[in-house]
Amino acid sequence: MIVFIADFFAHEIMGGGELNNQELIELLRAKGQIVEAKKSQQVDASYISTCGAKLFIVANFLGLSQQSREALKAKNYVIYEHDHKYLKTRDPARYKNFTAPAYDLINVEFYQKAKKVLCQSTFHASIVKRNLKLDNIESVGGNLWTESALQMLETLALRDKQHKCAILDSPIAHKNTPTAVRYCEATDRDYTLCSGNDYHKFLNQLGENDTLVFFPQTPETLSRIVVESRMMGMKVITNKLVGATQEEWFKLKGVDLVEKMRSKREEIPNLIIGLMQ
Repeated sequence: MIVFIADFFAHEIMGGGELNNQELIELLRAKGQIVEAKKSQQVDASYISTCGAKLFIVANFLGLSQQSREALKAKNYVIYEHDHKYLKTRDPARYKNFTAPAYDLINVEFYQKAKKVLCQSTFHASIVKRNLKLDNIESVGGNLWTESALQMLETLALRDKQHKCAILDSPIAHKNTPTAVRYCEATDRDYTLCSGNDYHKFLNQLGENDTLVFFPQTPETLSRIVVESRMMGMKVITNKLVGATQEEWFKLKGVDLVEKMRSKREEIPNLIIGLMQ
Protein backbone atom coordinates (compact mmCIF):
# COMPACT_ATOMS: atom_id res chain seq x y z
CA MET A 1 0.00 0.00 0.00
CA ILE A 2 1.04 3.58 -0.72
CA VAL A 3 -0.13 6.45 1.50
CA PHE A 4 -0.27 9.82 -0.26
CA ILE A 5 -0.15 12.74 2.20
CA ALA A 6 -1.07 16.32 1.24
CA ASP A 7 -2.56 19.40 2.87
CA PHE A 8 -5.33 19.55 0.25
CA PHE A 9 -6.56 17.49 -2.67
CA ALA A 10 -7.98 18.43 -6.08
CA HIS A 11 -11.63 18.19 -4.96
CA GLU A 12 -10.85 20.98 -2.48
CA ILE A 13 -8.42 23.21 -4.41
CA MET A 14 -8.03 23.21 -8.19
CA GLY A 15 -4.35 24.21 -8.07
CA GLY A 16 -1.72 22.85 -10.43
CA GLY A 17 -0.02 20.88 -7.69
CA GLU A 18 -3.29 19.33 -6.55
CA LEU A 19 -4.28 18.36 -10.11
CA ASN A 20 -0.85 16.82 -10.63
CA ASN A 21 -1.07 14.88 -7.34
CA GLN A 22 -4.54 13.55 -8.14
CA GLU A 23 -3.43 12.25 -11.51
CA LEU A 24 -0.42 10.54 -9.92
CA ILE A 25 -2.75 8.82 -7.45
CA GLU A 26 -5.02 7.65 -10.28
CA LEU A 27 -2.12 6.41 -12.40
CA LEU A 28 -0.66 4.44 -9.50
CA ARG A 29 -4.05 2.86 -8.86
CA ALA A 30 -4.34 1.99 -12.56
CA LYS A 31 -1.05 0.11 -12.20
CA GLY A 32 -2.53 -2.04 -9.46
CA GLN A 33 -1.28 -0.12 -6.44
CA ILE A 34 -3.50 0.48 -3.43
CA VAL A 35 -3.22 4.20 -2.70
CA GLU A 36 -4.76 5.83 0.35
CA ALA A 37 -5.02 9.62 0.15
CA LYS A 38 -4.70 11.22 3.58
CA LYS A 39 -4.86 14.87 4.54
CA SER A 40 -1.78 15.92 6.48
CA GLN A 41 -3.89 17.25 9.36
CA GLN A 42 -5.53 13.83 9.78
CA VAL A 43 -2.33 11.78 9.93
CA ASP A 44 -0.80 11.00 13.32
CA ALA A 45 2.27 9.09 14.42
CA SER A 46 0.22 6.05 15.43
CA TYR A 47 -1.29 5.73 11.94
CA ILE A 48 2.14 6.06 10.31
CA SER A 49 3.57 3.35 12.55
CA THR A 50 0.74 0.82 12.12
CA CYS A 51 -0.83 1.32 8.66
CA GLY A 52 1.56 -1.06 6.92
CA ALA A 53 2.36 1.19 3.96
CA LYS A 54 5.33 0.20 1.80
CA LEU A 55 5.79 3.82 0.77
CA PHE A 56 4.59 7.23 1.91
CA ILE A 57 4.43 10.03 -0.67
CA VAL A 58 4.54 13.39 1.08
CA ALA A 59 3.42 16.35 -1.02
CA ASN A 60 2.47 19.59 0.74
CA PHE A 61 2.91 18.94 4.46
CA LEU A 62 2.31 22.17 6.38
CA GLY A 63 -0.48 20.43 8.31
CA LEU A 64 1.69 17.46 9.25
CA SER A 65 2.58 17.50 12.95
CA GLN A 66 6.16 17.34 14.14
CA GLN A 67 5.39 13.97 15.78
CA SER A 68 4.17 12.61 12.45
CA ARG A 69 7.26 13.88 10.67
CA GLU A 70 9.43 12.14 13.26
CA ALA A 71 7.49 8.90 12.75
CA LEU A 72 7.96 9.12 8.99
CA LYS A 73 11.73 9.35 9.38
CA ALA A 74 11.72 5.67 10.37
CA LYS A 75 9.68 4.74 7.28
CA ASN A 76 10.15 4.57 3.51
CA TYR A 77 8.98 7.95 2.21
CA VAL A 78 9.54 10.34 -0.68
CA ILE A 79 8.86 14.06 -0.76
CA TYR A 80 7.03 15.06 -3.93
CA GLU A 81 8.10 18.68 -3.83
CA HIS A 82 6.01 21.37 -5.50
CA ASP A 83 7.67 24.46 -4.04
CA HIS A 84 10.28 25.22 -1.36
CA LYS A 85 9.10 24.06 2.05
CA TYR A 86 12.67 23.92 3.34
CA LEU A 87 12.66 27.75 3.46
CA LYS A 88 10.99 29.85 6.14
CA THR A 89 9.97 32.29 3.41
CA ARG A 90 9.01 29.61 0.82
CA ASP A 91 10.50 32.03 -1.74
CA PRO A 92 14.08 31.51 -3.01
CA ALA A 93 13.82 34.71 -5.10
CA ARG A 94 14.46 36.68 -1.90
CA TYR A 95 18.06 35.48 -1.81
CA LYS A 96 21.07 36.08 -4.03
CA ASN A 97 21.54 33.14 -6.41
CA PHE A 98 18.41 31.62 -4.79
CA THR A 99 20.61 30.56 -1.86
CA ALA A 100 19.23 31.19 1.63
CA PRO A 101 21.36 31.66 4.75
CA ALA A 102 21.38 28.69 7.12
CA TYR A 103 19.11 30.46 9.61
CA ASP A 104 16.31 30.56 7.02
CA LEU A 105 16.41 26.80 6.36
CA ILE A 106 13.78 24.56 7.99
CA ASN A 107 12.74 20.89 7.82
CA VAL A 108 16.26 19.99 6.70
CA GLU A 109 16.40 16.60 8.42
CA PHE A 110 12.96 15.72 7.04
CA TYR A 111 14.33 16.21 3.51
CA GLN A 112 17.56 14.44 4.39
CA LYS A 113 15.82 11.28 5.64
CA ALA A 114 13.57 10.97 2.57
CA LYS A 115 14.44 8.21 0.13
CA LYS A 116 14.03 10.77 -2.65
CA VAL A 117 13.05 14.40 -2.96
CA LEU A 118 11.30 14.54 -6.33
CA CYS A 119 11.30 18.00 -7.94
CA GLN A 120 9.30 19.23 -10.92
CA SER A 121 12.19 20.36 -13.17
CA THR A 122 15.97 20.51 -13.32
CA PHE A 123 15.73 24.23 -12.44
CA HIS A 124 13.63 23.40 -9.37
CA ALA A 125 15.99 20.59 -8.34
CA SER A 126 19.05 22.83 -8.76
CA ILE A 127 17.63 25.39 -6.32
CA VAL A 128 16.75 22.71 -3.76
CA LYS A 129 20.25 21.17 -4.07
CA ARG A 130 21.89 24.58 -3.76
CA ASN A 131 20.21 25.10 -0.40
CA LEU A 132 20.06 21.62 1.13
CA LYS A 133 23.23 20.12 -0.40
CA LEU A 134 21.70 16.63 -0.41
CA ASP A 135 22.25 13.79 -2.88
CA ASN A 136 18.69 12.39 -2.75
CA ILE A 137 17.23 15.21 -4.89
CA GLU A 138 15.96 14.26 -8.35
CA SER A 139 13.96 15.97 -11.10
CA VAL A 140 10.98 14.25 -12.72
CA GLY A 141 11.19 16.81 -15.54
CA GLY A 142 7.49 17.41 -16.05
CA ASN A 143 3.95 17.28 -14.75
CA LEU A 144 0.97 14.98 -15.12
CA TRP A 145 -2.24 15.72 -17.02
CA THR A 146 -5.27 13.49 -17.46
CA GLU A 147 -5.56 11.75 -20.81
CA SER A 148 -8.70 13.76 -21.55
CA ALA A 149 -6.84 17.02 -20.86
CA LEU A 150 -4.01 15.97 -23.17
CA GLN A 151 -6.49 15.10 -25.89
CA MET A 152 -8.09 18.53 -25.50
CA LEU A 153 -4.69 20.25 -25.66
CA GLU A 154 -3.90 18.21 -28.77
CA THR A 155 -7.11 19.45 -30.40
CA LEU A 156 -6.50 23.06 -29.37
CA ALA A 157 -2.99 22.89 -30.83
CA LEU A 158 -4.53 22.50 -34.29
CA ARG A 159 -6.86 25.47 -33.94
CA ASP A 160 -6.25 28.69 -35.88
CA LYS A 161 -5.14 31.38 -33.42
CA GLN A 162 -5.67 35.11 -33.27
CA HIS A 163 -2.62 37.36 -33.27
CA LYS A 164 -3.02 38.30 -29.65
CA CYS A 165 -1.25 37.83 -26.32
CA ALA A 166 -2.83 35.89 -23.47
CA ILE A 167 -2.11 37.08 -19.91
CA LEU A 168 -2.99 35.09 -16.80
CA ASP A 169 -5.38 37.27 -14.79
CA SER A 170 -4.37 36.20 -11.30
CA PRO A 171 -4.89 37.86 -7.91
CA ILE A 172 -1.72 36.11 -6.69
CA ALA A 173 0.92 38.83 -6.50
CA HIS A 174 3.90 36.73 -7.58
CA LYS A 175 2.13 35.73 -10.81
CA ASN A 176 2.75 39.40 -11.69
CA THR A 177 -0.18 40.16 -13.99
CA PRO A 178 0.45 43.96 -13.96
CA THR A 179 3.93 43.61 -15.47
CA ALA A 180 2.63 41.41 -18.29
CA VAL A 181 -0.03 44.05 -19.02
CA ARG A 182 2.54 46.86 -18.99
CA TYR A 183 4.79 44.87 -21.32
CA CYS A 184 2.02 44.39 -23.87
CA GLU A 185 0.99 48.04 -23.70
CA ALA A 186 4.58 49.26 -24.01
CA THR A 187 5.20 47.07 -27.06
CA ASP A 188 1.80 47.78 -28.69
CA ARG A 189 0.65 44.17 -28.42
CA ASP A 190 -3.03 43.37 -28.32
CA TYR A 191 -3.81 41.25 -25.27
CA THR A 192 -6.58 39.50 -23.39
CA LEU A 193 -6.76 38.60 -19.69
CA CYS A 194 -7.51 34.92 -19.11
CA SER A 195 -9.06 33.57 -15.92
CA GLY A 196 -11.77 31.27 -14.64
CA ASN A 197 -12.34 28.26 -12.41
CA ASP A 198 -13.58 26.02 -15.23
CA TYR A 199 -10.39 24.34 -16.46
CA HIS A 200 -11.64 23.46 -19.95
CA LYS A 201 -13.09 26.91 -20.55
CA PHE A 202 -9.84 28.45 -19.35
CA LEU A 203 -7.78 26.37 -21.80
CA ASN A 204 -10.13 27.32 -24.62
CA GLN A 205 -9.76 30.98 -23.75
CA LEU A 206 -5.98 30.72 -23.47
CA GLY A 207 -5.56 28.67 -26.66
CA GLU A 208 -7.38 31.17 -28.86
CA ASN A 209 -4.24 33.33 -28.79
CA ASP A 210 -0.85 32.82 -30.40
CA THR A 211 1.32 34.01 -27.48
CA LEU A 212 1.45 33.76 -23.69
CA VAL A 213 3.05 36.64 -21.77
CA PHE A 214 4.05 35.65 -18.24
CA PHE A 215 6.62 37.24 -15.91
CA PRO A 216 6.49 35.51 -12.51
CA GLN A 217 8.30 37.16 -9.61
CA THR A 218 9.30 33.92 -7.88
CA PRO A 219 10.75 30.74 -9.41
CA GLU A 220 8.11 28.54 -11.02
CA THR A 221 9.05 24.94 -10.29
CA LEU A 222 7.70 24.04 -13.75
CA SER A 223 4.67 26.24 -14.63
CA ARG A 224 1.71 24.31 -15.95
CA ILE A 225 0.31 27.33 -17.81
CA VAL A 226 3.57 27.72 -19.74
CA VAL A 227 3.64 24.02 -20.67
CA GLU A 228 -0.06 24.06 -21.57
CA SER A 229 0.50 27.08 -23.80
CA ARG A 230 3.34 25.31 -25.60
CA MET A 231 1.24 22.16 -25.94
CA MET A 232 -1.38 24.33 -27.67
CA GLY A 233 1.26 25.57 -30.11
CA MET A 234 1.66 29.03 -28.60
CA LYS A 235 4.77 31.16 -28.34
CA VAL A 236 5.81 32.11 -24.80
CA ILE A 237 7.32 35.40 -23.67
CA THR A 238 8.62 35.01 -20.14
CA ASN A 239 11.63 35.51 -17.86
CA LYS A 240 14.30 33.22 -16.41
CA LEU A 241 12.18 32.09 -13.46
CA VAL A 242 10.21 29.37 -15.26
CA GLY A 243 11.44 25.80 -14.78
CA ALA A 244 9.83 24.47 -17.96
CA THR A 245 11.87 26.76 -20.20
CA GLN A 246 15.08 25.12 -19.02
CA GLU A 247 14.01 21.58 -19.89
CA GLU A 248 15.45 19.98 -23.02
CA TRP A 249 11.92 19.24 -24.28
CA PHE A 250 10.84 22.91 -24.19
CA LYS A 251 11.94 23.27 -27.82
CA LEU A 252 8.93 21.09 -28.66
CA LYS A 253 5.40 22.45 -29.02
CA GLY A 254 1.96 21.35 -30.15
CA VAL A 255 1.32 17.64 -30.61
CA ASP A 256 5.01 16.77 -30.13
CA LEU A 257 5.03 18.28 -26.64
CA VAL A 258 1.69 16.64 -25.82
CA GLU A 259 3.30 13.30 -26.62
CA LYS A 260 6.25 14.13 -24.38
CA MET A 261 3.94 14.92 -21.45
CA ARG A 262 1.91 11.80 -22.23
CA SER A 263 5.10 9.77 -21.75
CA LYS A 264 5.37 11.22 -18.22
CA ARG A 265 2.18 9.32 -17.37
CA GLU A 266 4.27 6.14 -17.54
CA GLU A 267 7.61 7.50 -16.45
CA ILE A 268 6.66 9.22 -13.16
CA PRO A 269 4.44 6.45 -11.68
CA ASN A 270 7.05 3.85 -12.65
CA LEU A 271 9.71 5.87 -10.82
CA ILE A 272 7.49 5.94 -7.71
CA ILE A 273 6.81 2.21 -7.86
CA GLY A 274 10.54 1.57 -8.13
CA LEU A 275 11.04 3.44 -4.87
CA MET A 276 8.75 1.04 -2.99
CA GLN A 277 11.56 -1.51 -2.75
